[in-house]
Amino acid sequence: MVVKKSKAHNKKQKKRIFIYNFTICILIFTFFSGCIAQDITNIDSKGKNVICFGDSITAGEGAGPGEAYTVYLAKKLAPYPVIRSGVDGEITTEALERIQSDVLDKDPLLVIIEYGGNDFLRKIPLEKTLENLEKMIKFCQRKGAMVALCEMRAGIIMKEYSPLYRKLARKYKTIVVSNLLSGIWSNPKLLSDVVHPNAQGYELIATKVYWAIKPALLKNQIERNKT
Repeated sequence: MVVKKSKAHNKKQKKRIFIYNFTICILIFTFFSGCIAQDITNIDSKGKNVICFGDSITAGEGAGPGEAYTVYLAKKLAPYPVIRSGVDGEITTEALERIQSDVLDKDPLLVIIEYGGNDFLRKIPLEKTLENLEKMIKFCQRKGAMVALCEMRAGIIMKEYSPLYRKLARKYKTIVVSNLLSGIWSNPKLLSDVVHPNAQGYELIATKVYWAIKPALLKNQIERNKT
């Protein structure tokens, strides 16, 4: 009988701990969601689509069909429509030439901007890259969309880009996807070549992006339900 009471007691204690931890998570999430409402431009966006706008990382180069990060992200975000708009090898100047047709004309709710890697590899001045990124952000926000800016730093690679990306994000109140390729470029098991992730690497990227943007999407639902 003593053993049975002890097991029942332990079960109740575990249940209390679970409820406590769950409540803390809800409170933390609610707090940060409240902060997002104040900090993210166009948190009440009326758009429909989550648009992933980027270069080969967004295109899914190095992985098989159905293994791009956008595919994994779409599964996590369902029923939100996710549109992949990635072009292998593209630099920011080229991206600006197609942003109207491939992003702004597609009813964006949230635009995930992933650029800078090819600018870095082609030795395009950092100032030019930032200028182009700033234009992208402004175009998307004028359309009424939220923006998530992917920080392209991975360890010491593109280290000097990181604070300037964050400065842009603060200025225009965008979401930041921190260190998008951190832990991937340094791990051969997550790469298909020296630059591009494999399926496992892209799934990790999708998870990073998901947790960065999900609070804003939830807050967007709340704001839209008010009207």
